[in-house]
Amino acid sequence: MILLLIFIIPLIVALLSALTRNARVSSLLTLVGTLTVFGLSAKVATDVTNSTSHLLTTLPGWIALDGLGALILLLVAFISLTASIFSIGYMDFPNSTGVRRYHINFNLFIFSMLIVPMIREPNIVWIAVELTTLFSVLLVGFENTHEALEAAWKYVVLTLMGAAVALLGFLVLYWAAHRAGVEHYTWSALTAAGPQSPVLIKSAFILILVGFGAKIGLVPLHTWLPDAHSQAPTPVCALLSGVETTVVLYVLLRLLPIVTAIPSIHANAWLITAGLISVGTAAFLLLRVRDYKRLFAFSTVEHMGIILTAIGIGSASAHLGGMTQIIGHTLTKAFCFYAAGSVLLLTGTRDIASVRGLIRKSPLAGVSLLFGGLAIAGAPPFILFLSEFSIIRAGLQSKAYLSTGLLIFFIAIAFFAIMNHISRMVFGHGTENDDKPFEPLPLTVKITLVLVAVPVIVLGLYMPAGLHKLIVLASTALGGL
Repeated sequence: MILLLIFIIPLIVALLSALTRNARVSSLLTLVGTLTVFGLSAKVATDVTNSTSHLLTTLPGWIALDGLGALILLLVAFISLTASIFSIGYMDFPNSTGVRRYHINFNLFIFSMLIVPMIREPNIVWIAVELTTLFSVLLVGFENTHEALEAAWKYVVLTLMGAAVALLGFLVLYWAAHRAGVEHYTWSALTAAGPQSPVLIKSAFILILVGFGAKIGLVPLHTWLPDAHSQAPTPVCALLSGVETTVVLYVLLRLLPIVTAIPSIHANAWLITAGLISVGTAAFLLLRVRDYKRLFAFSTVEHMGIILTAIGIGSASAHLGGMTQIIGHTLTKAFCFYAAGSVLLLTGTRDIASVRGLIRKSPLAGVSLLFGGLAIAGAPPFILFLSEFSIIRAGLQSKAYLSTGLLIFFIAIAFFAIMNHISRMVFGHGTENDDKPFEPLPLTVKITLVLVAVPVIVLGLYMPAGLHKLIVLASTALGGL
């Protein structure tokens, strides 16, 4: 029953938020709800890790959680908690309608992401993924500006078009399962069925990769992502970029043991190709970006590509590095958007060229932005350095020299691009008022920055045994050579 409670709590909070017009009460309800969900998620992740079957079942064939699902659930719960804390000091609600609209959709968005890793039936998973779009689109356009509404429309149109393609893929997958005699249509049953119709499985895989690739932000279907992630309120950006893309990527990961059971599909080649195209395109786009929130949005495209490349390499060590990359990306990207939101609060602009000497005007914001830039670019000793080093080593061990070489090249370009922009914002000199300090940041913003910064740096130096075991369980669910 604990799994049911986890996703029922956001629904209850959304209902209570609809009944109150007080922003403080609504924020407190959301905070209590996300804190409870995180506590329960940590408990079930521990239960899954320590159990002999490494599986927690509530409704057989419908709702259950294994190592991979538990890891994704824990990440969603943690970022949801930090986003609710950040929202308290960051969001300004000029009227009661804004309070209700924000908190209702915020909690419904969290609900939709929480249920994806719990559901075992693939077609229901598709519905849950599309709920993340429906519940988040109003958050993207929350500020009701021309740019925000345009970003919201682009977001919903492109991702729903991708959803139609992905739906066709899931229907073909169901057809393949039916022909193979699968009685209970679940992820585990599809995996246990072994090799099925190569033509149907390959068709389903490509359709789902293309359809959900739009939602993940894979090139060339990524065009909505920088717009939506730059226009949405900062707490929503952390959820969109930090965990929504990861939740959809999780669905592709569920397909991996099914498609790799049929060598003629060449699934690894598809993943490496899609991954490298996304990493390379994002790396060069990062050189020309002018909006620092778009900077971190394009970085999401880069990291989704890195993860796909790691999964495509196919070895167990590459999968382990890919799962660590997922954790690093989720935590670090959330921190980067919180740092960017702090800068936006202080300066009122998203223009990179308009922000100079941040370290002198607001040491906390300057240090946070520099910290986030180094961490997301993959500098040591942060967790993304550890994961990217592991992926590169796994690629060399697998003799994937061309793919690994291109990956190193693109990561280096992205590192230079990110640090070039960040260093100018933090240390550069403007034309006037260089030494005039900003107003202090809200307390909840400071708390959030510290709360997320701790695991970003600690996990690069020390990996707790329980978390390492969960990562191993998650990577094992992907298969590997």
